[in-house]
Amino acid sequence: MDAVLSQMIKRQVVATALVALVAYLLIGLHGALSALAGGGAAILGSLAAAKKLQSSAAKNTAGSALANLLVAEVIKIAVIAIALLLVFTLYRNLIPLALIFGLGSAAIMSGAAIFTLNEKNNL
Repeated sequence: MDAVLSQMIKRQVVATALVALVAYLLIGLHGALSALAGGGAAILGSLAAAKKLQSSAAKNTAGSALANLLVAEVIKIAVIAIALLLVFTLYRNLIPLALIFGLGSAAIMSGAAIFTLNEKNNL
């Protein structure tokens, strides 16, 4: 499971960096920083969820696994919401569209990475 989470985070970082680079080329520094803030929020959420899943990995029943997964998802959403609230509050030169693209790219890579890595493990 650690390898899957590690790969997921790496893919999120790469996707966020690419969006930030494009935002920098199209909009400038504040576009890049906004994209990094959006992607960073998603990455922080993923790290928090991963920490929760790793701390409760010893339980093997299906019910406890589902409960842990749901709790981890709630933690992920809460961390993303708090991070975005801080960004909106503290960053005066925020470019919302760049933030949305950064957040979206990292979130999409989260799901895509887990799906792809799961498929590789099932072969």
